[in-house]
Amino acid sequence: MFLMKFVSKIKNNLPSAKSALLAVLSAILLILAFPGFEFWFFAWFALIPLFIAIEWEKESFTKSLFLGWLFGTVFFFGTCWWLTFAPITYAGVPTLLAYFLLFCAALAAGFYIALFGGIFSLFIKRFGSWGILSAPFLWTAIEFLRLYTTGNNWNAIGYSQAFGGYVLHWASIGGVFIISFFIIYFSAFVSWGIQNKEKYTLRDSVIYISIFIFFILIISGSFQLQKHIRILNKGDIASKIIAVQPNVPMSGLNREKWRTLRQRQIDLAENNLQKLENENQKPVAVILPESPMNFQYEEDAEFQSFINRFAQRNNVSVLFNSAEPDKRREYGYFNSAVMINEKGEKVAQYDKVYLLPFGEKVPLPESIEWIVPTMVGRFSSGEEYDLLPFGDAKAGIMICFESHFPSLSREYVREGADILVEMTNDGYLGNTPVLRQHLASAVFRAVETNRPVLRVTNVGITAFINERGEVLNAADVYTEETRVWSVSKSDGEQTIYVKYGEWFAWLCSIVSLGLLLFCFWKRKKLTTDKSG
Repeated sequence: MFLMKFVSKIKNNLPSAKSALLAVLSAILLILAFPGFEFWFFAWFALIPLFIAIEWEKESFTKSLFLGWLFGTVFFFGTCWWLTFAPITYAGVPTLLAYFLLFCAALAAGFYIALFGGIFSLFIKRFGSWGILSAPFLWTAIEFLRLYTTGNNWNAIGYSQAFGGYVLHWASIGGVFIISFFIIYFSAFVSWGIQNKEKYTLRDSVIYISIFIFFILIISGSFQLQKHIRILNKGDIASKIIAVQPNVPMSGLNREKWRTLRQRQIDLAENNLQKLENENQKPVAVILPESPMNFQYEEDAEFQSFINRFAQRNNVSVLFNSAEPDKRREYGYFNSAVMINEKGEKVAQYDKVYLLPFGEKVPLPESIEWIVPTMVGRFSSGEEYDLLPFGDAKAGIMICFESHFPSLSREYVREGADILVEMTNDGYLGNTPVLRQHLASAVFRAVETNRPVLRVTNVGITAFINERGEVLNAADVYTEETRVWSVSKSDGEQTIYVKYGEWFAWLCSIVSLGLLLFCFWKRKKLTTDKSG
């Protein structure tokens, strides 16, 4: 009897099958907007079925919360399935177990969308059909909450526009969150129109047309922004940069293969150096990416001699990834970017600030973190935002996962960076959509800061991303490639986003919180009036 009552209670709190199917349809449409499908325009109407489903179930907070959770779980599972590649391929984790763990992670990430669903239903219930227009504010606030509480905002809906959207350039004003706002705004606008199509008044029609005109102004404004973005590398060339994509395999490296692959990277670089010399062009630096090579400049005297001779022989600086000792703790290391000048002298070091959770660091108290294994190692977090010299230009360095953190690139530009350099290795995740999803983060960092991003990778996608977010001179994935790029010193001007950061996300959060407080205040007031 108890079991039957429990099952009945659960069933009564679940949305209808039709509503659940609409939530799943929304998730599928949004999945198709991201790599590796990249039908980016799907994002603009993907949320319409979800909004309609929540409107149908608005009388129940629990049902609406479940719809959001269902949507979020399907979406994160469908766009991040590549997380299973490394455990299955390199750790021997059974396939079913790997996907089960992914499902658990998707459930956790999906809870943020569940919060959206539940609160959104309150807004619709309180404000009627007009409550649908609160969606862009609430969605943006929830995405910001996910970043604020987890440090991760992977595949925020705005990132879907990295490779084709017409509003990308607004990121220089409000970051990725303002792009998410515009996308949700359009879906909410259409949903509101669908819900009110049979009861339009003249007033509603005027408002509907006004909202549509506002959306057109947003699109046209984006084109105006694009025209006014200065492409900094069209000025006097400060540096010629040689980028090496070595395609180092993720496993099977012994000392002999390690030395062969190391020499191969140097040969690739010297081939380009010779070409530049024949063209009377003077290169300034060679960049080697993050890779499984595991260089240790300070503690490996043989490697130190090897790389110093290369720099002296070719009269160039060399930037490479290295595990450098953290002298504050025994056997501690930083994941670092080290620069050697043309004299073979170490002139700069950047220590990675944002470490990959469970890959490079366990996000648990130090007393118990040793219990949980990591994929790569246990590194110390860097604490300084060091800029590295490239001729007259200065560069901020992002190592792998760090390109996902706009606060890092903002800080670099505020400190005077002329360019951004990303050194990354996505090889452990295979030839999967992560390669393009990770690239999308770098596209936004370029637009947000109005600085070019030089993306140097082990297996791809190596590319030059200009200030408009255009991906230029991209290398094929899982191939040996080299690229030669020209960079210039910037004029030092800072975008609104660089100056004021996540002001737009905070604005949406304040509006959402205000609407939520108003809902509870009116409910309390009505309850008091009835009891009186």
